[in-house]
Amino acid sequence: MTSTDDTDGQDLLGHVLLPVAHEDDALATARALAPYDPGRVTALHVVEKGKGVPDKTPVEQSEELAAESYAAVQRVFPDAGEHTAYARDIVGAIFDAADEVNASAVAYRSRGGNRLMQFLSGDLSLKLVTKAPLPVIALPSEETGE
Repeated sequence: MTSTDDTDGQDLLGHVLLPVAHEDDALATARALAPYDPGRVTALHVVEKGKGVPDKTPVEQSEELAAESYAAVQRVFPDAGEHTAYARDIVGAIFDAADEVNASAVAYRSRGGNRLMQFLSGDLSLKLVTKAPLPVIALPSEETGE
C-alpha cells in the first residue's frame, strides 16, 4: 500500500498530531515518524490532572516537561506546532486536541510495558486505536525484536 490518501481524499499525513510524554519519548517518536514525511506536525503533551486529588506533578514542572518535549520534536521537525492539554482522560484529550488543531491523523509510538502495567494503566494504546474518531498510526519502535 503506497497511497497516503484516506477515503475523503484528505492526505492522511497532511497534519499529524504527535502525542509525546517526555523529552526522550518525543525525540524517539519524532524520529519514528520522520521517514513518512508528514506535511505538518503538531506535538501534543497532555498534563494529567487529578480529579479531587493532587496532580501527579506540579503544573510548572509539567509545563517544563512539555517545553522540553516540544524542543525534542522540533529537532526533527523544526516547524512543528505545540499543543498542551490538561486532562484526566489522556485518550480523550488526544482526540480533543486532534479536533482542535484539525489533524488528519494521530501518530504514536507504543511505550510498551508488561501486561500488568498495561492493565493498570488501562492500556492507552488499546483505547487509542479502538475509540478513534480519526486515523491512528502506530509507529514502529526503535528497539529491535519487539
